[in-house]
Amino acid sequence: MFSSLMKWIVDPRKNWLASVHMKTISNRLRRYGLRYDDLYDPYFDLDIKEALNRLPREIVDARNQRLKRAIDLSMKHEYLPEDLQAMQTPFRSYLQDMLALVKREREEREALGALPLYQRTIP
Repeated sequence: MFSSLMKWIVDPRKNWLASVHMKTISNRLRRYGLRYDDLYDPYFDLDIKEALNRLPREIVDARNQRLKRAIDLSMKHEYLPEDLQAMQTPFRSYLQDMLALVKREREEREALGALPLYQRTIP
């Protein structure tokens, strides 16, 4: 019951408010040329850090370029030009498949009682 209610609440095809929220997030990400997956912080979650390490170098470099451009635009209090904003794809995922694989592997290791592959360390 609760699970189906939560799915309905967050599904933009069924819930009007979720659709408005998704459109707002999309507009904000387009202004800076970001993708939703760029918002994940590798210092917050070690699974994200591991997933980023497993991705091809070109994808990680493109992510870093988008983040640098967004920081630069934010510092200048500017947005991307309208023609570039129209070309952006904020919800095109590049991290979710690898992140799901890393989480499955971690959960499997925990279920088997094996030691984790990575430990949190103080930077």
